[in-house]
Amino acid sequence: MSATSARGRPAHPDHGLLLGRVAGVPVLLSPSWWVGAAFIVLLYTPLVTRILPEAGVWTSAFLAAVCTVLLAVSVLLHELGHCLVALRLGLPVRRVRLFLLGGVSEISRDPATPSQEGLVAAAGPAVSVLLAAVTGAGWLAMDPDGVLWLLVAQTCVVNLAVAVFNLLPGLPLDGGRMLRSALWALTGRRRTGTTAGVVGAGLVAAGLLVWALAGLLQDVDDQWLRLLACVFMVWFVIAGATAEHAAEQRRGRPVGVSLAEVMRPVLQLPAESPVSDALVAAAGRGVVLVRADGVAVGLLDQSAAERLATRSPRDPAERAAEPVEPDTILVRGEPGEAVLERVRTVLAWQFLVIDTDGRPCGVLRREDLRSALRARNRER
Repeated sequence: MSATSARGRPAHPDHGLLLGRVAGVPVLLSPSWWVGAAFIVLLYTPLVTRILPEAGVWTSAFLAAVCTVLLAVSVLLHELGHCLVALRLGLPVRRVRLFLLGGVSEISRDPATPSQEGLVAAAGPAVSVLLAAVTGAGWLAMDPDGVLWLLVAQTCVVNLAVAVFNLLPGLPLDGGRMLRSALWALTGRRRTGTTAGVVGAGLVAAGLLVWALAGLLQDVDDQWLRLLACVFMVWFVIAGATAEHAAEQRRGRPVGVSLAEVMRPVLQLPAESPVSDALVAAAGRGVVLVRADGVAVGLLDQSAAERLATRSPRDPAERAAEPVEPDTILVRGEPGEAVLERVRTVLAWQFLVIDTDGRPCGVLRREDLRSALRARNRER
């Protein structure tokens, strides 16, 4: 439904059905999607019966289920638009997740510039508008009758609805992110854009509630489906805007600790080195384990290495390696606020620090950052 980096809380384990990977990014179907799908089928089936009177209850239920799947596919393509543009701009994407009535692209790093934020945000609605245009052309070319006509028409309407909803000017929707990027570019202050996006979210939520209430008062055919969708969308907008506001508040607080102060020096060792030797060589440093072909296996996990060394000291150190993921890579020179936000939102024990040329130059351990922050707080 919108591109988001899931800020303000530690990232939780990947729960859900893995549908596949796109450009290396896992696509997950959350358990909550099945709940939303069941409600859509239940509420949409009577509407299908009204549109196609000749269809029986079971046929209508089947068509409602197909429309639910088409909605999921449309949302997925929307999110993949965000995902692929983010990757193109060098922003790591943790995963794409479909849930309840929507979806989210979890981008691990905040866009560094207004243009990056604007491009990533605009990509999803652009995909939805394109899908609506293609299916809309097919809809107009068909006779207004029959099952295929209904499916094409509903696919067009669904993509148009996804595009319109996401272009509303409130965070965390794409329109809110585009608004923030525009104000950020004009004022030079990201916080100004975030404030406008949060205010916009309140207006969007109020508008959705009014629209749902109008449907009930006018007794429209889709009143209950509209109410369900609006309740979900209001929850999504309010929760997302609250998280964005809290994240922006944290960004504004000076951390007072630089990455260079807390990172450990890095040592590169062959992945096949005995784990006992790797532990001795570490001696307070971060260890990057590298195979003979130059590919980094990961960072030495000291706790796992100590356990392995107790049992089999001559086993290769790569058996105690912690993989290096895109969201566990920090760039030397990143401000302390950005580093702290990453450590808060990514569940990792240590992070690889690279220089501007992409070469390893240090390792940040969560415990070292925590100790530095405590020491700085005591000084204050």
